[in-house]
Amino acid sequence: MNFYDRLALGAIVEPVRREFGLTDTQVGALVTWFTVVFAVAGLPLGRLADSGSRRRLLAGGVALWGGLTALSGAASGYAMLLATRLGVGIGEAVCAPVATSWIADLVPASRRARAMAAFMFAIPVGGLLSYSITGPVAQAYGWRAALAIAGAPTLVLAPLILWLSEPARGSGVRGQGSGVGWAAKGFAWICASGAVINFALYGFSTFLPAFLTRYHGVSIARAGVWMGVGTGVSGIAAAAAVWALGDRVTNRLRLCAVTSLLATLPLTAAVGMAPGDAAAAIWLAMVGYGLLQMYYGLVYAAIQDRVAPDSRATAMALYLVVTYLGGASWGPMVMGRASDWLARQAAGAGPLTEAARATGLHGAMYLIPGLAVVLSWVLWMAARRSA
Repeated sequence: MNFYDRLALGAIVEPVRREFGLTDTQVGALVTWFTVVFAVAGLPLGRLADSGSRRRLLAGGVALWGGLTALSGAASGYAMLLATRLGVGIGEAVCAPVATSWIADLVPASRRARAMAAFMFAIPVGGLLSYSITGPVAQAYGWRAALAIAGAPTLVLAPLILWLSEPARGSGVRGQGSGVGWAAKGFAWICASGAVINFALYGFSTFLPAFLTRYHGVSIARAGVWMGVGTGVSGIAAAAAVWALGDRVTNRLRLCAVTSLLATLPLTAAVGMAPGDAAAAIWLAMVGYGLLQMYYGLVYAAIQDRVAPDSRATAMALYLVVTYLGGASWGPMVMGRASDWLARQAAGAGPLTEAARATGLHGAMYLIPGLAVVLSWVLWMAARRSA
C-alpha cells in the first residue's frame, strides 16, 4: 500500500494536468516536494524507530498516508493537491526505516538478502496494483475517485499492524555490521548510488504513462494497465533473482553494478521506438526497469550488514535522506523541466502544441538510460570501498 499510494499520481498525470492547467515542471514538482518532505521526516522518525515502539509508529504512519491519499481526491486546486501529498510523504517516511530494522532483527545476515528481496516485492506488487487499478478507474470515474479508492485500504490495514509481534532489537545475527552511519564501509558511496537510482526511477514512474499517452497515443486506461502489469511482472522477476542470487555472491554491490549497466541497453532502445510502437517500447522499458529493481534487495541487505543492530533504522533513514534529497526529489522536476524546454524548442515561435509536448517528453526520457550508466559506476566504487 505504501507504493500503491505513492505511485497513484503517476497514473493520473494527464487528467490532473489538463484540469488544473499544469506544466510538466509543476507535475514534477508534486513528486519533488513530496520526496523532500519524505526524506527530511525520515531521519527523526528513523531515530524514533530505534528507541520506541516500531509497531505503533508504523500503524500511525499507515493511517496518516492512507487518509491523506484519499483526501487528495477532494483537492480544489494545485495548492491543496500539493499539501495533501506532502502529508502523505510524512506518513510514508515511517515505513522503510521501521520495516528494514524489523526484518534485520528477524533473520540472520546469511539470509538477509533473501529477506530484503521478499520485502521488496512490495514495489512491483504495489506498482502493479496502483497503475493497473488507478488508470482504469480514472478513465471511468475520474482521477478523484481513483485517489479515494487508493487510500481506503490502508485505513483497514493500520489497526491490523497493532496485532503484530515486534522482535527484540539485535535478535538477528549481527553479521559484519558494527559501524554507524558514515563510519560504515562504503556507506557514503551506497548513499550516492541511492540518489542516482531514485533520480532515475522517480522520473521514470512519473512520466512513463504520460509518455505512452502523449508520444505513442495510448489511452490513459491502457497506459495505466501496461505500466502496472509491466512494472509488476518485471519487479517480481527482479526480486526473485535477488532471492536466488543475493545470498550466494561475495559482493552484492558488484553484482548490482553489473545489472545496472545491462539495464542501459533495453532502456535506450525503449525510448528510441518510433511513435505508435508502444508495445515494443513498454516491453523494453520493463526489461530495463527489472534490472534496475534488483538494486533494492541487494543494497538494502548490504546496508543492514554494515551497521549495528541498534542503529539500523537510523542508518536506513540517513540513507533515505541522502538518496531522496539528492536524487528522487529532483528527478521528476528535472525531467519535467527538460521536457518543457525541449517542447518549447520543438514549437519554435509557434504555440506550444500537444505534438511539441510529446517531442519534448520523448527527448527528456533519454535521461533514464544515461543515469543507469552513472549508477553502475557509483555502485562499482561502493563495492571497492566496502571490500
